[in-house]
Amino acid sequence: MSLSFEFVIEDNRWDAQNLAEIGARVGTSLSAHLIFPEDASAVVMACGDEEIAQLNKDFRSKLQPTNVLSWPSTDLVSDVAGQVPTLAFDPELGDIAMSFETCTGEAEAAGIAIADHVTHLLIHASLHLLGYDHIKDMDAELMEEIEIDVLAKLGISNPYDIHDETQ
Repeated sequence: MSLSFEFVIEDNRWDAQNLAEIGARVGTSLSAHLIFPEDASAVVMACGDEEIAQLNKDFRSKLQPTNVLSWPSTDLVSDVAGQVPTLAFDPELGDIAMSFETCTGEAEAAGIAIADHVTHLLIHASLHLLGYDHIKDMDAELMEEIEIDVLAKLGISNPYDIHDETQ
């Protein structure tokens, strides 16, 4: 089964990033690696720092912008650290928000292509929608292993070999 993304552009600076193409590549690559329900989808709001800072405050009580946030439709997290989450059955996996300034600033600071960083963040957020997390070390290792593998298949270097703010 395949994963598709619907992009809602709230900040026009995202227009130059070709999010639909990035989303199609991520969806295909993740679908080759993980099991999805038929017609699996997620909505991605492409916004700026001001909007994501408000979301971060409202949902995480953190008073600053962040690169990406995710809201899974269903809690699929495993109770056992390092174990694969429960399989999703609801095709509507949840919602994601990404901030233009933070994402592009991180990419520039790390010296990587913005499209590569956005690809990584979209994979990262999608894994959160599927119940993966990085709070416990064993869970982080599992999640990062998937990210690294999927990125490698897309020709993108391991983001954990450089300083990366996605955690």
